[in-house]
Amino acid sequence: MAFDGIPRKAFDFYKELEGENTREHWRARRADYDSAVRAPLQALLEELEGEFGPAKLFRPQRDTRFSKDKTPYKTSQGATVGGEGHAGYYLQLAADGLFAGAGFHPFASEEVGRFRAAADDGTSGPELQKIVDRLVGKGFSLVGEKVKTRPRGYSADHPRIGLLRYRSLGAEKRFPVTKATGKQALSAVRDAWRDLRPLVEWFTAHT
Repeated sequence: MAFDGIPRKAFDFYKELEGENTREHWRARRADYDSAVRAPLQALLEELEGEFGPAKLFRPQRDTRFSKDKTPYKTSQGATVGGEGHAGYYLQLAADGLFAGAGFHPFASEEVGRFRAAADDGTSGPELQKIVDRLVGKGFSLVGEKVKTRPRGYSADHPRIGLLRYRSLGAEKRFPVTKATGKQALSAVRDAWRDLRPLVEWFTAHT
């Protein structure tokens, strides 16, 4: 399927869902989800697959088993793409636009340890800092879980203590509805992921 743009209806769908997150509302709007959200995103990701790898769209239902919030559906559509291990690209569509990002999301403490060792290293650490600084300069925001103080074993005056505090680390850029509607979404996501490629490659090489 060729990508023909993301319709405004996709963002309106999630705006309505935020106000009425019920199974009855979802069933009544299921056709809008399939045609305005799922199909366009699948087509966009297929356009990018040759460069970044195959994508996985998340299911729209929330896992409410261990949550106090029992609303049945996610108020955004997410996808992950490519990468090795726990590093890769991601995309999210919600009522306020698109998020395009990439990052490292470890599941084990050993992986966090490898990340911090590489960020501490005199060669790979400054390389990561340059990548991150360049992304911030291009309008990306850093995201991730981090400790409130310095991690154990590192001094408070370490030149990269800000990076060492992270347990998971990513960078993302938001595109408002005005820049995410239509065919321009494809180039917006492609350009963002190209900017993010050095970050993914660093994580793949060092974690």
